[in-house]
Amino acid sequence: MDTIFEYHDITASDRLKTIVKEKLEHLEKKFPFVHRADIFFKKENRSDEKEQICDIRLSMPGPRLFASSNEISFEAAIAETFRDLNSQLEKKKDKMNPGL
Repeated sequence: MDTIFEYHDITASDRLKTIVKEKLEHLEKKFPFVHRADIFFKKENRSDEKEQICDIRLSMPGPRLFASSNEISFEAAIAETFRDLNSQLEKKKDKMNPGL
């Protein structure tokens, strides 16, 4: 799977990249039709403490999937974004294989 990382208003992080790649490997095994992931990390000034944002866009046959989460830490935002993507991918897989 092709992966592209973008960082906005933060410094690139090997630690975050490693966390995301591990989660992407798991998704790729479960959903082999996904062929590209665009990952965006950014920090935003907010009134609450959920300033760390992780956006992920997945490319596959058909429409792209997108999920975004803002949390207190990037690790929490990554986890929440992947929970959302997993749910979306399960629905897509069910539509691709009706009756299975």
